[in-house]
Amino acid sequence: MIARLSGALAEAGADHAVIDVGGVGYLVQASSRTLSAIGPIGGSVMLFTEMQVREDSMTLFGFGSAAERDWFRLLTGVQGVGGRVALAILSALSADELQRAVASGDKAMVARAQGVGPKLAERIVRELKDKVGGIALGPGAPAAIPAGGAATDAVSALTNLGFRPAEASAAVAAANDELGDGASLDALVRLALKKAAR
Repeated sequence: MIARLSGALAEAGADHAVIDVGGVGYLVQASSRTLSAIGPIGGSVMLFTEMQVREDSMTLFGFGSAAERDWFRLLTGVQGVGGRVALAILSALSADELQRAVASGDKAMVARAQGVGPKLAERIVRELKDKVGGIALGPGAPAAIPAGGAATDAVSALTNLGFRPAEASAAVAAANDELGDGASLDALVRLALKKAAR
């Protein structure tokens, strides 16, 4: 339904943000990791999103990277893991840390998340171990890419060249981290292409 939002950050709380897109404020639930990376109120942001529709509610979840969104989808596929628990896990562990924990069967690491007991942590590790092997998740969760700048154009450029959106955004985020926010579009695209090719 709604795959991503680009707009101005209207408000941010402990577990949510409101993104103003063309005069409409979208309330998105997000991990503390994403909320700390999206920048100041009034700034431009782009978040990947996942919408959950329940009998009595519709909730929009926001993510600073495609990798974080991919993990959210995997986590909520485990029995007993709802959206809020998945966000708690993604607040406690980065995508890289979560991948390592699942691959090595480290249920204690998953249990560090608020609201995740030992039994649930064990179920998450057990059920996701097989699934993660077959899914090409993007590398760790990079900082949210500021919308409207060279980074957004660079993601678009890589996508037009045939890269998957997740690969493109991860490569651009890594290039943006290395070059800094003032990088030109040309420099970003060149470095992102090198990173994506590795």
